[in-house]
Amino acid sequence: MIETKRLHLRLLNAHQLHLWATNLPALELELSCVCQSDFLEGEFADIIKIQAEKVAGGADALFNSFWMIIRKEDASAIGSMAFKGPPNADNEVEIGYGLYEVYQGHGYATEAVQALCSWALQQNVAKNVIAETEPGNTKSEHVLQRCGFVKYKEDENANTWWKLHL
Repeated sequence: MIETKRLHLRLLNAHQLHLWATNLPALELELSCVCQSDFLEGEFADIIKIQAEKVAGGADALFNSFWMIIRKEDASAIGSMAFKGPPNADNEVEIGYGLYEVYQGHGYATEAVQALCSWALQQNVAKNVIAETEPGNTKSEHVLQRCGFVKYKEDENANTWWKLHL
């Protein structure tokens, strides 16, 4: 677990991922938190199930699971984040994150991204952290900028790629 001033970041194991996708009340009991069920709809729920199978099969949870972002003040699970696979050939790991809308705009995403990137540096996980934003996602762009990421390319879909040198 990673702890910040206002948050706990909990890396979920295979069992916890399975509970997240299939039995939210049981996950709440296990993590001693309160989750919102509307976050697990459609494609995201399918991704969680796939990642649960990977981790249960022996894949490294660090690169195949999710970190639950839990607000200390009321034990609310306010979002999640993840490394999107192991480091690439350039020793870079991609980070992704999302918060429930009601918790956006309070600095939680910035706090969580800073904490996970700092932890990655301490663990010597990768040389750089990268992130992708879709056109118009200014909230995420501001989070990345506040965390020290810099734009380094735009792809064929007009998505912007960001890099944080560790």
